[in-house]
Amino acid sequence: MRSRYSAFVVRDAEYLLRSWHPTTRPPGIEFDAGQRWQRLEILAATEGSAFHMKGTVTFRAHYTYRGEPDSLHERSRFERYEGAWVYVDGDVSS
Repeated sequence: MRSRYSAFVVRDAEYLLRSWHPTTRPPGIEFDAGQRWQRLEILAATEGSAFHMKGTVTFRAHYTYRGEPDSLHERSRFERYEGAWVYVDGDVSS
């Protein structure tokens, strides 16, 4: 999760696509020039150890959009795919 957040910060679309499950991966990623990621809070995690095949991470990512502070709250689902943890999808809440 932290590596994907960092990839959003530096706008590394290649890494984000590579770490996305192929069944849910979009064809591309467009970054919003007005958005700047500020910090990440991991709120909870389930499973996700070396012994699991699936896991979740609940987080709040803080950002500014055109100078105004805001945040994204999501419960993300991850799965192992070809030995690596990849993002499947997530439920966004306010």
